[in-house]
Amino acid sequence: MKGKLLFLFIVPVFLYIILLPAMPLMEPDEARYSDIPSLMNSTGDYVTPKLKHVVYLEKPPLCYWATALSFKIFGENDFSSRLFAGLCAWGCIILVYFMGAFFASEKTGLYSAGVMTTFLFHFILGRLNILDVPLALFVCLAIWAGYRHIEGGGRKKAWIYLFYFSGALAFLTKGLIGIVFPFAILILWILISWRWRDIFMLFSPVGILILFTISCPWIILAQKANTDFLWFFFVQEHFLRYTTTIHGKENPLLYYVPIIIAGTLPWCAFLAEAMTGSPGRKISFRGGLDWRFLFTWAVFIFAFFSLSSSKLIPYMTPLFLPLAVIFGYIFGLYDDRERTLTGKGKLLLLPVAVQSCMLIIVLCVPLFLKRHNITLSEWLPLIAIPIGLQILIVFLPDFVKKTWNKGWFLTIYLISALFLASLLLPLSHFLTPYKSAYPVTQMIKSLLPADEDLFQYGISLYGIDFYSKIRTPVVDDFGELGYGIKRLSADERSRYFLRSEDFFRLCREKGEIYCVTKYQRRVEKLKKNIPNVEVLWSNGAFYLLRLRC
Repeated sequence: MKGKLLFLFIVPVFLYIILLPAMPLMEPDEARYSDIPSLMNSTGDYVTPKLKHVVYLEKPPLCYWATALSFKIFGENDFSSRLFAGLCAWGCIILVYFMGAFFASEKTGLYSAGVMTTFLFHFILGRLNILDVPLALFVCLAIWAGYRHIEGGGRKKAWIYLFYFSGALAFLTKGLIGIVFPFAILILWILISWRWRDIFMLFSPVGILILFTISCPWIILAQKANTDFLWFFFVQEHFLRYTTTIHGKENPLLYYVPIIIAGTLPWCAFLAEAMTGSPGRKISFRGGLDWRFLFTWAVFIFAFFSLSSSKLIPYMTPLFLPLAVIFGYIFGLYDDRERTLTGKGKLLLLPVAVQSCMLIIVLCVPLFLKRHNITLSEWLPLIAIPIGLQILIVFLPDFVKKTWNKGWFLTIYLISALFLASLLLPLSHFLTPYKSAYPVTQMIKSLLPADEDLFQYGISLYGIDFYSKIRTPVVDDFGELGYGIKRLSADERSRYFLRSEDFFRLCREKGEIYCVTKYQRRVEKLKKNIPNVEVLWSNGAFYLLRLRC
């Protein structure tokens, strides 16, 4: 019971719920996925998502609905914005526990949950208001439910119903991928296992009815409200996103390899020690887990997105659940053994030492970035604890094991959890001035006269609208809003989405305009076109300006 409380409740709640407000919302993703549910609540339209008051149909609305509900309950703030994502990250940890417990033992389940909790990748993404962690929870739950249904011979119908129910929620989170992935992974595993007749067990009339009942109402209502919804959502945002580079530049085939390695820190550094065991003794991988199933799951996700023309880091999120189970199983076997690293065996600690050195170097890098202008006196107190924990993790786990013949895994787990928590303060200090609109909005409240419009010149910070509850006209930087802008009336389009020449003409007509921009180069461009540019406030990245013509 103590283990369950620690691994499944105390540490996950601390990392993924309590610490959610430790940083302001980051641009553009978190601010985007906060502005949309905020507008849903203010307009009462929960069918057609809107971003900066224009139609935004790139993603389904489940996460928007959940965040809108969170806003209703807790108010509009950083905590309520991230709450649904944090709960889903916690849900992934619980799911990994049940997977490990089913395959091997409760200890394997707890170790798997501990690994998942402290994976660097899961910690970073699991605390952000983005769609990928909720998607991973529902997709992985569907995969697991389908697996349990097939392994149980189809006797418990609840599993197949859960399979379709989770797939429907995954679809409403991020589209067709939520349905395609569970089917594709399970069918591929069945074929590799030479059990092709079991494919038919995945099809259930009742399950299909559950899927349609949950997912179709929104599709019908969205198409009724937006006549080109079906083409835009299913063709452009699914087929073209995967097969072309319309949403970004193409990355190399092995783009995700270093991401997976870094994402599994700190645990990947301990694999050499755990897989070798005591000198001359290696862990046997026979039995225990269904290796074929877990590797099919992980390899499919890696291959699918590696072959895609559009590659984004969060796409790998569902891959880390099977990896956590594999890691938890290996560490559970190793932690049961009596051993002391001596002689050449101490070389097994080298990957851990290298990892710690690299992380310490990364923590020190901001001191050498001239653009950020961070001094040693302000930065050292912020990174002292993380650095100390990285030094500790090299020596303390084996010292604990050698002294008490137990506690190796628990020591790593607790140090890792403390390290991740200690990162939030320096991360916030480093990122907030450049990646969050929050500092700008605090100055807007004190420096922008009442009833004055605030223009965004060359940028589009969704966080300004969310935090300040004002609608800011945008100059030049329309980006992903193009589809919705075309649907606005000519008057509204010219009022809130301007080109530079229109903006300069408006400034001459009004005589005085307030605007916010980013980087000195845009300020210099304004000075070439506006006679009097007054900097009201700047933090070196963002500028709040008064323009007079």
